[in-house]
Amino acid sequence: MRGQAVLPEQSHSFETELWLYNGAKASWHFITVPSGISRQIRFFSGKTNGFGSIRVSARIGESRWATSLFPDKQSGCYYLPVKAEVRKAQGISAGDLVGVELRIG
Repeated sequence: MRGQAVLPEQSHSFETELWLYNGAKASWHFITVPSGISRQIRFFSGKTNGFGSIRVSARIGESRWATSLFPDKQSGCYYLPVKAEVRKAQGISAGDLVGVELRIG
């Protein structure tokens, strides 16, 4: 394609804690992408979507799903929302150490 940069596919694997955010109207479960990986994603991802989000394919255990990473300005890291269907299928809850694979691009 002329005039468009083709960005390489990125793949990142890491372990981190699943945590719970209790909002006024709903609770959400997230994983914080480590700072070094977040910097790489930001550098190589190019254009972002609404709210600075980046589309990804995520995997925890045998569960794969399409979702978005959302930036946190305070920490400089991205947050990965983990839906109930995935948590139930993998038997994970807030406070658990979770292995994650992300594919971008």
